[in-house]
Amino acid sequence: MMAIRTIPFSRLQADLKQTLDECAESGEALVVEMPYQRLLAIQSLDPQEDDSLMDNFLASNPQLQALVAKAKASPRKPFGGRGSNAS
Repeated sequence: MMAIRTIPFSRLQADLKQTLDECAESGEALVVEMPYQRLLAIQSLDPQEDDSLMDNFLASNPQLQALVAKAKASPRKPFGGRGSNAS
């Protein structure tokens, strides 16, 4: 079973590079507790693996296709508070 660790958004903001490096090195999946009771999952992927499995799954699953289409069409809330801009 894959290990999953939950962290607050403030931890990710405080040191993004270190947090992502830890995720990649440990193999743990991270669940980030975002503002407004949203959750974000981060998981390291093996660069040697072919992601054709995901492509096949998406192509053969109409429910997942509908969910992806709905997500693309929905408005986005910014991640940062106080009007922060991505740099």
